[in-house]
Amino acid sequence: MTALCYDIVAVVPAAGIGARMQAEKPKQYLEIHGKTILEHTLNALLSYPAISRVILAVAKDDPYLPQLPVANHPCIQVVEGGKNRADSVLNGLRAIENLHRVKVLVHDAARPCVTHDELDKLLEITDDNGAILALAATDTVKKANSDGQIVMTEDRNFIWLAQTPQFFKADLLINALEQAQRQGLTVTDEASAMELAGFRPHLVAGKRSNIKVTHPDDLALAAFYLARNTL
Repeated sequence: MTALCYDIVAVVPAAGIGARMQAEKPKQYLEIHGKTILEHTLNALLSYPAISRVILAVAKDDPYLPQLPVANHPCIQVVEGGKNRADSVLNGLRAIENLHRVKVLVHDAARPCVTHDELDKLLEITDDNGAILALAATDTVKKANSDGQIVMTEDRNFIWLAQTPQFFKADLLINALEQAQRQGLTVTDEASAMELAGFRPHLVAGKRSNIKVTHPDDLALAAFYLARNTL
């Protein structure tokens, strides 16, 4: 039997407003080294040979994307985002034909420093469980109650901090996200949906440079990493 050859598609949810950044525009459109964060992110994905297409989910009537030269790239497909991350990812997945022949790399728009080495390691995972980039915890991890008091100290040997991209077979991921949606469950990343569906995604060690720009202080750190990043 001939092994199925999968097409690799990146899905980038970019419909958020980034309220914690407290900026005048969504954080993905803030500039670092003369380009928006979103441009850096898209360029990292578009320059990776294995990726055939990038599906970008943006807010309805987004006024910023049309101003970017990368918006006209022939390998970018734009879809309307949803009210939350899961909805945006679902809209991206629904734009894919022949889902059973596609694997998706779902990547945060605000992680501009991802490297091709990290993508290489993700693509080495071939089973149905899929994989995500993540960092093993190095600090002591405390669990708190609603009053901000320590409830317990977690064993950091088993604690990982999830990153993106998250890499799954497209048909399995869309089924997992739709199942979570039908059940009214909140999922904060794609791995959460896959876990609820009974899968056990692999943890692939990422780099500390693959930060998610969330707070104002992150801009300087991302600028530092981008200046050193050769992909």
